Amino acid sequence: MPDRLHKPQHESVPPKLCATCGRTITWRKKWERDWDNVKFCSDNCRTHKPMAKDKQLEETILRLLHDRGADKTICPSEAARAVANSDEREEWEPLMEPARAAARRLVAADKIVITQQGHTVDASTAKGPIRLRLR
Repeated sequence: MPDRLHKPQHESVPPKLCATCGRTITWRKKWERDWDNVKFCSDNCRTHKPMAKDKQLEETILRLLHDRGADKTICPSEAARAVANSDEREEWEPLMEPARAAARRLVAADKIVITQQGHTVDASTAKGPIRLRLR
């Protein structure tokens, strides 16, 4: 009789981060054979790989944080406004989710941390207002 108390194989599999959005990729049974090749969390992320605007958001976040200082924080909207080069909400608001994704990629690269109410939070599960700070 097989041992029913053994651990499933996926518990020993280390988590991965999506190359596009920076969210944690959860192991799925259908990926069992090619888990090493999995790089994206969804079909949407697979088709929307980081482009020039996304790289520009990452660079802007790092520049703003370096200009502000090591112990200071910024909001992702500041980076979106800087990249859009406008304070008009219609111009920078579409860049908010790409700015948050850029922040998650920077967290995955171990360059910044994401905080809420002064406490570091998991980048892939943070909801609501966030702040970005250099690591």
